[in-house]
Amino acid sequence: MPESSFTCQRCGHCCEGTGGIVLTARDRERLSRHLGLEILAMLASYAESAGDKVRLRAGADGFCVFFRQGQGCGVHAGRPDICRAWPFFRGNLVDKTSWEMIQSDCPGVNNEAGHRLFVSQGLDYLLEHGLVHEPGPEAPLALVLGPALRRLKGL
Repeated sequence: MPESSFTCQRCGHCCEGTGGIVLTARDRERLSRHLGLEILAMLASYAESAGDKVRLRAGADGFCVFFRQGQGCGVHAGRPDICRAWPFFRGNLVDKTSWEMIQSDCPGVNNEAGHRLFVSQGLDYLLEHGLVHEPGPEAPLALVLGPALRRLKGL
């Protein structure tokens, strides 16, 4: 079996920053169910609108409101697709330079495995877990595969 191109180290670096954790309708349902809240109550407490998208808020520390220092994601089982997919985002799959750049922030990316294996394992992972999104107003663009990636997997 080939080595893994990514093994999460739960460092939380991917949880830092604002504006990137887009919630699709499926994410809103999953997260609300996980928290035991109605969707509107969950959104009022933890989300905000950004144009035509809904995203999780960041806390005062700049991390996702659900990130717990030293523990990781406080809603891991209910986390959004964009979180489930990291680091297998379209940009990191199609652009070797992007893949190289994330390695300085994400200790889970295995440089020695190489970009080709990262792409292969990443596409398999996204497809196996139903994380590929079709283009649409609320789709996280990082999870919309372009034509080159779709051809690679025969889609």
